[in-house]
Amino acid sequence: MKTTNSNSVMGMFEEGNVVKICAPMVRYSKLAFRSLVRKYNCDICFTPMIVASDFVRSVKARDSEFTTNECDRPLIVQFAAHNAQTLVDATCAVAPFSDGVDLNCGCPQRWAMSAGYGACLINNPELVKDMVRHVRNQVDNPNYTTSIKIRIHDDLRKTVDLCQKAESAGVSWITVHGRTSEERHQPVHYDAIKTIKDSVPIPVIANGDIKYPCDVESVHQLTGVDGVMAARGLLANPALFAGHEETPLECIWDWVDISVQQGTPFTCFHNHLIYMLDRVSAQPERKVFNSLCSTSAVIDYLQNTYGSAHDWGKMTLQWTAVAFFLYMEIGILVILCLPFISAKRWQSAFNLRIWSPVARFWNKVFLTMIIILIVLFLDAVREVRKYSVKDLGRDAKLLPNMHDHMHMKLFRGQRNLYISGFAVFLWLVMKRVVTLINQLASVSGTTAALQAQAENANKAAKKYLEDNELLKEALMEGTGDKATAEGMELLRKEVEKLKDDLKTSEDALKKSESDADGLKKQTDGLAREYDRLLKEHQELQNIQSPVNKKED
Repeated sequence: MKTTNSNSVMGMFEEGNVVKICAPMVRYSKLAFRSLVRKYNCDICFTPMIVASDFVRSVKARDSEFTTNECDRPLIVQFAAHNAQTLVDATCAVAPFSDGVDLNCGCPQRWAMSAGYGACLINNPELVKDMVRHVRNQVDNPNYTTSIKIRIHDDLRKTVDLCQKAESAGVSWITVHGRTSEERHQPVHYDAIKTIKDSVPIPVIANGDIKYPCDVESVHQLTGVDGVMAARGLLANPALFAGHEETPLECIWDWVDISVQQGTPFTCFHNHLIYMLDRVSAQPERKVFNSLCSTSAVIDYLQNTYGSAHDWGKMTLQWTAVAFFLYMEIGILVILCLPFISAKRWQSAFNLRIWSPVARFWNKVFLTMIIILIVLFLDAVREVRKYSVKDLGRDAKLLPNMHDHMHMKLFRGQRNLYISGFAVFLWLVMKRVVTLINQLASVSGTTAALQAQAENANKAAKKYLEDNELLKEALMEGTGDKATAEGMELLRKEVEKLKDDLKTSEDALKKSESDADGLKKQTDGLAREYDRLLKEHQELQNIQSPVNKKED
C-alpha cells in the first residue's frame, strides 16, 4: 500500500464546503461499504470502532478488523482505548495506511462503558487530553490527524471544557453527537453543537439524525459546523451525500458488484441490502427478502423484482430495436407521402430487380412482424397492468419511495405499450399505403390508355365526318361528269375501306369459330374418355362383387 499526505483531510475543512463523513459503525463501515459511499460524494470515511488493546496484542485482530486498499482514502481509523500508550501503539500500526486516528469518546453501549471505553471518557477530560497529546507527540507524520468523537453532557459546560482541553492537547477536529450517553432516539441537541462550535477554533463535525440530503445544509445552517457525519442515514441510503432522497437502484447494484468483487461475507452483504431496501419495499417484500440465504438468491430476487440498473430509464435491446423499427416506419411513411413523387415513379421503384428476392417472402415477413409486434404489445399490456396504480393501492403499507419505484416501472411499461402499439399500427398503415400507391399507379396507367383510345376515336370520327361532308358537297354542289366522277371515286374508296374492315371482322369471326370447334372437339373427346373410364369402373365393380361374395 502507499501512504497519502493527509494535508488533504484538513484542507477539506479549509475549502469552506460542508465536509461529508461516513461514521464509524461496528460491522458495517468496512472496506466494501466505504468503497460504495465514496462513489456517492462521501469525503471522509471512518473504520468501525477497533479495541486498541486487542488490535495491538493480536495479529488475528489486526487482520480481521483493519482492511483497506489504495482507493480507500481519506481514511480515519477509530480506536476504543483508555490507555495512552496502547492508543499510540495501535496508531503507529495503522498510520502508514490511513490519514488519521480517532478516539471513541461517545459509544454508549454498556460493554464499552463498563470496560472504560466510549462515552465514559467524556467524564475524564484529563485522560482524553493525555491520550491526544501522546498520539500527537509520538506519531512521526506531522500531517496525521488526531480527532475525538464525543457525546454531550447534561451540563453543557463540562462538554465545552472537554473540547477546550482536547484542543489544547492538539486535537485536529472534534465530532459531536448531539445526544447524551443516556439518550438514543430523542431529538438531537443542535443548540449544544452550535455552542461547542463557537467555543473552539478547530473544525467541529455534527453527528445525529442526518437522514436526508436536506439535513446536511439545514444542520450546517443551524450550527455553523464544518462538516456532518451520518451513520444510519448512510446505511439506509448510501447515496445520501450525492443528493438522493432514497437509495437509487444503481447504488444497490453497485453494492452487489463491490461485494462480489471484494468477497464480502453473505451476512454483511445481506444486512446492508436489508437497510437499503427498508424504505423502498413493502412489508411482504421485506419478509421474502430477509429470508433469503445465499448471494445468488439475493441477486436473482433483485433482478426479478427491480431489474438491473441498466433497465431503469433505459430500454432493453429488444425495445430499442422496436423503437428503431417505429422510427423507420415513420420515416418511410413520410417519404412515401412526399407530394412531388408520383405513384408511377413509386411503382417503378417497387418493380426494380433488387426487390425481387424480398417480394417472394414479403407476405411471410409481414405476418411475422405482425405476430412479433403483437406479442410485444401484449407483454407491455401485462407490465402496465402489473404496475398500475390500482394494483399498488391494494397494499396500504407501501412506502412513498416504493410508489416511485413502481411508477418508474409503470412508466417503462406504458412507454413500451405505446412503442409496440404504434409500431403495429404504422406497419399496417405502411402496407396499406404501398398497396394504394400500386393501385393508384395502375389506375393512372389505365386512365391514360383510355384517354389515348378516346382521343384516337375522336380523331377517326372527326375524319369520317370530314370525308362525309366532302362527299356531300361533291354530290350536291358538283356539276357534270367531273363532279360525278369525284363523288364516285370517294364512294369507291369508302366502300373499299368498309370491305377491308368487313374482311378483318370475318377473319376474326372465322378464327373464333375455329377456336370454338377445337374446344368442342376437346370436349367431345373428354366426354368419350369419361364414358370409357366410367364403363371400366363399372366392370371392375362387377368383377369385384363375386370375389367378395366368394370370400364371405
